[in-house]
Amino acid sequence: MNFTLSVFPFGWQHYLLGGLFVGAGAALLFVLTGRIGGMSTVFSSSWSYLVQRPFFQQPRFVDSRGWRLVYALGLILGALIWWLGLAGGAPEATAVPVWQLLVGGFLVGYGARLGNGCTSGHGICGLGSLQWPSLLAVLIFMATAFLTANMAARWLA
Repeated sequence: MNFTLSVFPFGWQHYLLGGLFVGAGAALLFVLTGRIGGMSTVFSSSWSYLVQRPFFQQPRFVDSRGWRLVYALGLILGALIWWLGLAGGAPEATAVPVWQLLVGGFLVGYGARLGNGCTSGHGICGLGSLQWPSLLAVLIFMATAFLTANMAARWLA
């Protein structure tokens, strides 16, 4: 019981509920439309509206950017509804310095491009559809995350 409290000091139930909602949303998107909702492709296809470089103007981004933008807006609205309705609209804060957030975001984005997808695409959609390359990608993501977190805890603390 002490281990559970140390890992989940605010309880584990809301994580389970959130995971069920994310999984149900990804499953519904696939079942109803046959589309896979990975966020790195949503990000790239959204940039295709603004950036005219060849990478962002690929047909796979341009042809799918409409529904992907709606998908991203739905995720943002869902988070807003949760924040206002269930979390009481209290401001959230972090003790992580802004520079670390920016460097971390850059590294995650670079890794998502390098891995041909992000954790949501490979971890939720890819594993859910039993794609073996996604299993390999998730194992590499997790090993890298554990290693990075441990190194950052030692070097930045």
